[in-house]
Amino acid sequence: MDIGKGLPATESHRDLHIWIIENLRMVPVPERAYGNFFEDHCYIVLHVPQSLKAVKGAPSDLHYWVGKEAGVEAQGAAGAFVQHMQEALGATTVQHREAQGHESDCFRSYFRRGIIYRQGGLASALRHVETNVYNIQRLLRIQGRKHVSATEVELSWNSFNKGDIFLLDLGKVMIQWNGPEASISEKARGLALTCSLQDRERGGRAQIGVVDDEVEATDLMQVMEAVLGCRVGNLHATMPTKSISQLQKASVRLYHVCEKDEDLVIQELATCPLTQDLLQEEDYYILDQGGSKIYVWQGRMSGLQEKKAAFSRALAFIQAKGYPTYTNVEVVNDGAESAAFKQLFQTWSTNQRRNKNLDGMSKLIRVRPDVGKLHSQPELAAQLRMVDDASGKVEVWCIQDLRRQPVDPKHHGQLYAGSCYLVLYTYQKMGRVQYLLYLWQGHQATTREISTLNCHAEQLDLMYRGALVREHVTMGSEPPHFLAILQGQLVVFQGHAGHDGKGQPAPATRLFHVQGTDSYNTKTVEVTARASALRSTDIFLLVTAGPCYLWFGKGCSGDQREMARTVVTAISGENKETVLEGQEPPHFWEALGGRAPYPSNKRLPEDVSSFQPRLFECSSQMGHLVLTEVVFFSQEDLDKYDIMLLDTWQEIFLWLGEAASEWKEAVAWGREYLKTHPATRSPATPIVVIKQGHEPPTFTGWFLTWDPYKWTNNQSYEEVVDGTLGAKPAIVITAELDNLQLSRGPSNGSAGPLTPRALKGSQEGSGNELQLGPKAGGTSTGSFHSSPRPPTSGSLPREQLMHQAAEDLPEGVDPAHKEFYLSDSDFQDIFGKSKEEFYSMAKWRQQQEKKQFGLF
Repeated sequence: MDIGKGLPATESHRDLHIWIIENLRMVPVPERAYGNFFEDHCYIVLHVPQSLKAVKGAPSDLHYWVGKEAGVEAQGAAGAFVQHMQEALGATTVQHREAQGHESDCFRSYFRRGIIYRQGGLASALRHVETNVYNIQRLLRIQGRKHVSATEVELSWNSFNKGDIFLLDLGKVMIQWNGPEASISEKARGLALTCSLQDRERGGRAQIGVVDDEVEATDLMQVMEAVLGCRVGNLHATMPTKSISQLQKASVRLYHVCEKDEDLVIQELATCPLTQDLLQEEDYYILDQGGSKIYVWQGRMSGLQEKKAAFSRALAFIQAKGYPTYTNVEVVNDGAESAAFKQLFQTWSTNQRRNKNLDGMSKLIRVRPDVGKLHSQPELAAQLRMVDDASGKVEVWCIQDLRRQPVDPKHHGQLYAGSCYLVLYTYQKMGRVQYLLYLWQGHQATTREISTLNCHAEQLDLMYRGALVREHVTMGSEPPHFLAILQGQLVVFQGHAGHDGKGQPAPATRLFHVQGTDSYNTKTVEVTARASALRSTDIFLLVTAGPCYLWFGKGCSGDQREMARTVVTAISGENKETVLEGQEPPHFWEALGGRAPYPSNKRLPEDVSSFQPRLFECSSQMGHLVLTEVVFFSQEDLDKYDIMLLDTWQEIFLWLGEAASEWKEAVAWGREYLKTHPATRSPATPIVVIKQGHEPPTFTGWFLTWDPYKWTNNQSYEEVVDGTLGAKPAIVITAELDNLQLSRGPSNGSAGPLTPRALKGSQEGSGNELQLGPKAGGTSTGSFHSSPRPPTSGSLPREQLMHQAAEDLPEGVDPAHKEFYLSDSDFQDIFGKSKEEFYSMAKWRQQQEKKQFGLF
């Protein structure tokens, strides 16, 4: 494509399109090469949401990527192409400037397996990625947590360090070397990238080896030393990765940009919390998020020249501030803002949808949800925040004197602001028993009581073997399902609960605020007995030493009045007078200490329709929370080693992978996220803690699709290495050594080609075969894809192998691989298939069949 010749051709069924800038032209990159970026070039990436759940009118994303060795001319051409595409695509496109190694989370989210930075320029880029080419020698350093990247480095031991993953790629053999300080999750993600390379570039034919322990993987180390030479000295320490904490991202500043006497004037307008009304449609603004990212917002009425100068002005701002040149830039248009931009503001409304959505939601909440519909439509459960129709079993405990005291079912809905409670809800989902534990804390509860509440929640979770979904609820921010399971009878009294579950002696005059229209959304809270606490749109119960008054504001509805008459009986019995606003007797005002002004307007619910759910990976660096966003997320992005945070604005979900190491920090991270959020989020926002395999529909409903059986047979990293990659008692690796020139690194030995003898290992015979692997009966962390063969010459009778304990097996037999010692005929007779067919199955199926026949 040349500049000025219209949009390049795109395939409508694909959401991702990539072009490389070659000879100042846009050349499409083949799909199999997506994720490979050459350092000497610039690229343009267009993402057009195709998901069925994509928000209607959601903006497309247009990125231009700059390699660290790209020339000025190529960068200028990329910028011109992006500007031209932006004009053709229209205002519903978000533009991004990406620099190699510092890409935005949005950009990295397109490449789930990882990004590969490749050395070279035009000549190598022309062919981009060729499949089934084996004449390769390169070393890749793999880094990153959720978003992985691999960079070509010098083929030498000097490139290695203790904390990263390194991939020695020899064409038909790929050896992943794991630094001793690398975490299991880093190893697993490195292996996923390695397997992806194997599939995309070698057609699945390359053999993969993994070095977790150099002492145990002697054969693989022999190959590495043949290529790199013998290592001299110790490994380098890991270079610390600079991550941006949430605390740094919390600092946002809004600048107004204009021209005055041909000079560009940038004036600071506001700092957090920002409000949407600061943005005027005829103007142009820069938003600085702690120096970590620069946003440019263009009003719909701003000038065309201003829009064309968006990136140049942003880069000038970055230079003036002294920020790094690689600082990410995002340009958004009025009405097509990204989810990340919107959440930097305290509120955000899309006027055209506001009333429609609020009316629709209010109607939905008034209708009793059908349990079958909620389970079959988890997206509905997520929107209503209801796991079911609240017909399950409810148990309540009050935290008193550091103990958990059961509450009489007759008083389940009567809570005290000075106490903490555990509310356990049990229900059925797809024939399975599910548990939801609410940790409710009153505003007046002490730190000690809150700590005790969490301890007892941990104990309950242990009793239920980790199956509890825990939701931390603060008084006044109860989710709809919590109100529903108490059937509209929630009454929060001031003070502390006594030993009998009832409160301490109450004052003669008390005022209760009743809110709600049915048993699914009603709650009653004791407030200060003052006239200023009243509100014309609501209902209040005034309790005095004499009569009790049920006060109806002028703006309350018939549903509100009917529900109020039902719930106040738990407080005042039948002795109450109905009082309409404006017709109060003198005693009513005397009891409240005299008349006083009070609100008469209706309190509108928060408009959350414009906020999209966002998913982040959680980690900690130097004691501060670090988040990595996964944009366009799916269930595939939840890994067993992760702690993930899903922000739906009304709730914070923390998902704990079964192998996550820092799960005890999860709730603290959720609170830190709320505390440091640029939009000054309420600290009372409910926090829901979910363990892998126990996800409620209120969580799964935010994902496009959800497979409840996805993790049933999910293999761990160790199982993949020991099983799928072929941890068999004997392994044969075929290496094409003819015409293969393997050079040692210059600092670790003499350079020059290596003969087959240098790679010989333990084999005898042909120089074209390299045999690697443990001796019979042993295992190794060096493992390869290969066809297994019996570990010994000959075979053993099935009677000596089947249903035998390890100590009863013949000498030299590996208890983990007893089936290897069967003859081919016995193997076929027992399993009904050949050994080749057996070892082509998934590891879990192999184990299942071995258990069935007493060979596990």
